[in-house]
Amino acid sequence: MRRQHVSLDSQDDAIDMTPMLDIVFIMLIFFIVTTSFVKESGVTVSRPSASTAETDKKGNIMVAIRPNGEIWIDKRAVDVRSVRANIEKLKAENPESGVVIQADTDARMGLAVQVMDQIRLAGVGNISIAADPGQ
Repeated sequence: MRRQHVSLDSQDDAIDMTPMLDIVFIMLIFFIVTTSFVKESGVTVSRPSASTAETDKKGNIMVAIRPNGEIWIDKRAVDVRSVRANIEKLKAENPESGVVIQADTDARMGLAVQVMDQIRLAGVGNISIAADPGQ
């Protein structure tokens, strides 16, 4: 009488990873589609403080004005005459976004008004000025 040997570790016992990979891929697509991107100005400024400052969580276009008169949009310095074109381009990419001006406490007020005027000419009505919450 012959005895047959049965192997317990056959290749058919492997776990099928395809459904798990499909779910991970679908989740990745979901997070990419639902993510909102914020265009940063590219520099840090010393913002003034205000006791009425509020936090705004929406995706916004950031414009920074430095004390030396430099204007930064989308991580690059721009001239006041090209603010309108840059804002129009960024507004076309995200039509619902507003513009936040991050002016340094030592920046010239006249330059901030010129920048606001160029932003309004670009068709943006939602303009905010960034401030730190006051004490």
